[in-house]
Amino acid sequence: MDALLGTLGETELAVVREVRPDRLTSLDEDELIALHTRVRRHRDKYVKQYRRQAAASIEGAGGRGKAHARNARARAKAELFENILAGVSRQLAVAAQASADALHAQRLAEEQPKPAPPPAPVTRLKPQRPTSRPNSPDLQKRRASTRAVNARRQARRDSA
Repeated sequence: MDALLGTLGETELAVVREVRPDRLTSLDEDELIALHTRVRRHRDKYVKQYRRQAAASIEGAGGRGKAHARNARARAKAELFENILAGVSRQLAVAAQASADALHAQRLAEEQPKPAPPPAPVTRLKPQRPTSRPNSPDLQKRRASTRAVNARRQARRDSA
């Protein structure tokens, strides 16, 4: 592990130092999101680097199995940042859940039942139009015509 840390640059070492468990617990959710982004960026860099080097060395080594050993450092760096990312993700999930719980409790506190206003006196309104429809021969014919037009339209759609 120490040999691997010796191969890291200063920015990568700063990220590794920042993810110690005692420092992670003191970070709030926004700081954890920023750290998560930085760790993911480093992880992606080393995973891409590992894959490119592995693909390039297969032909020269004579196969994937022989090329596997030549790319050990890049693979180890990718694995290191993958493990770090997993730890930061877990801590971020804990912080996000705590934040969600706090917001939920705050919302419930604000939604305490308010006293209901006294009921208003009931007044019956007269309907503005009659509830029964007039049944004149002209209206019956118009309704039948509309039903027939709609039925023909539906029949055309069904047959197409």
